[in-house]
Amino acid sequence: MDIKGLLRNRIEPYFENEQSILLLGDAFALLTDFEENSVDMVFADPPYFLSNDGITCQGGRMVSVNKGDWDKAEDIYAKYEFNRGWIRLCRKVLKPNGSIWISGTLHNIYSVGMALEVEGFKIINNITWQKTNPPPNLACKCFTHSTETILWAQKNDKKSKHYFNYKLMKEQNGGKQMKDVWTGPLTPPSEKSEGKHPTQKPLYILRRIIEASTEPGDLILDPFCGSSSTGVAARQLGRQFVGIDNEQEYLDLSVRRLKKEEDNEKL
Repeated sequence: MDIKGLLRNRIEPYFENEQSILLLGDAFALLTDFEENSVDMVFADPPYFLSNDGITCQGGRMVSVNKGDWDKAEDIYAKYEFNRGWIRLCRKVLKPNGSIWISGTLHNIYSVGMALEVEGFKIINNITWQKTNPPPNLACKCFTHSTETILWAQKNDKKSKHYFNYKLMKEQNGGKQMKDVWTGPLTPPSEKSEGKHPTQKPLYILRRIIEASTEPGDLILDPFCGSSSTGVAARQLGRQFVGIDNEQEYLDLSVRRLKKEEDNEKL
């Protein structure tokens, strides 16, 4: 599908070029305007609902865990209904043979997993991202949080058949089958040169996800795009990208990153 024909009512993009579209607004409202069965892959890094007035360590300093109102939930039931709602909308826009990846921590991922199955998805893999340089645990009352979970799922339909580039993943793993534990560092400072986002994912994670489950030219959706690491990785790999975020500050950061990537390609 032509990326510009994705929206039924042609909502005015916040930013667009030949490979990417950014939309400012609520994902629930905007996704209802997407054409059904139009997206090849969804990557989502939804709110983890970590903002509970606690503390964490960042750059060797004690800081608040609060990220914004978008990262707060009234209770576990509100969290679950939120996850069911956006997952249901993503299922409608995902092609029959497409797949969805969702990142999270213990604060949200179990709610996400339940919502996926209830909304008609079959989980393919449970990826564990093991961070080599996690922040220390300041409270010293539990083990250091050094992992995140990424769920990979497809539509739970008999006719659905997800794409997996098994050969490439094996090549990238030295000729051996790639396992579901991926080890690597947090997002480096070089990827934050245009600004910072509190939950920004490193590009190597997004590149692997995209290469594993899509082909060049495919259309990728990120309904909570933040700083658009998904979009930058998609451009690097020759895929199309649509990102949604309700914070203008983060979309401005996304624009700077996408433009920088475009300029780099011209050099």
